Amino acid sequence: AQSPTAAAKVPSAIESASEVPTNPADNPGAIMSPMVGTVYTSPEPDAPAFIVEGDSVSKGQTLLIVEAMKVMNPITAPKAGKVAKVFVRNAQPIEFGEVLVIVE
Repeated sequence: AQSPTAAAKVPSAIESASEVPTNPADNPGAIMSPMVGTVYTSPEPDAPAFIVEGDSVSKGQTLLIVEAMKVMNPITAPKAGKVAKVFVRNAQPIEFGEVLVIVE
């Protein structure tokens, strides 16, 4: 009698696990680095950050800058939304495909 009850609970656990991605890269709002470089969270050292968690952003708004080979590359929001999580800090080296920000 315990086996059917346990079997009935397993699919619901699988369903809830599939709803919340454990890997940030699996999140549909994940913005990943298009290159290897150094990420900057503000336009200048003493300037405020482009974004912080909880900010609302519009499509095309600059979120971060990635410096690669002395070229500053803006990373822009692909859609409007709310910044759910920022995974990087200022002047941090990053890799290609690394999750930078989640915009929901």
